[in-house]
Amino acid sequence: MNRSDLLKNIAETSYNIGFGAKKHFATYDIIEKAPGWIGFISTAVGILGLVIDALSTKFVSAIFVIIGIMGMYISAYDQEKNQYATAGTSLTRLFNELKVLYFDVKNLPDTADVTIYQTKLEEIESRYYPICISKQILFSNWYAHYKFFWEHQIDWVDEQLKFNLFRDKMPLSLWFLILIVILVSCFWFSDCISYIQKMLEVK
Repeated sequence: MNRSDLLKNIAETSYNIGFGAKKHFATYDIIEKAPGWIGFISTAVGILGLVIDALSTKFVSAIFVIIGIMGMYISAYDQEKNQYATAGTSLTRLFNELKVLYFDVKNLPDTADVTIYQTKLEEIESRYYPICISKQILFSNWYAHYKFFWEHQIDWVDEQLKFNLFRDKMPLSLWFLILIVILVSCFWFSDCISYIQKMLEVK
């Protein structure tokens, strides 16, 4: 393996480990913060529903029943939340080790022997897999994309992998959701226009 190939391999491993760290932290954040926000919003809407009739409809009540079920789902992870924080911290340390390794290799001449550095990369990878927790909470992937691509300093990883906004920086499932929302909005808007036209014709 030459220097150029090793740099790309380090960047790819760094992406996997760095994104994994953010996904564990995302799960921890959701478990830690979401129940409080759900409780606050539910209480606030319940109080406002006493004076605003629109907030005391069956539709709004049904939404908050669904949100309450989501809160119960999140609470099921509560006993394990510290494991996610610990795993995220350990993975971040590996990510930082890879950053040092990347710049060490980058400063080598093109013809240098990189066997020692390749061995170091393999050693870091061997420590990576046992740390990961496969079970992650719903929407942690979306939150991890934000935390990794928009909050974290990853210019040195991007130098090799050339991340793209549409392909990498936003999850595919989010694009599908946005597309569905746009289509539903178009149909709804079209129905509203048709309804208004019929009302005008009647008059």
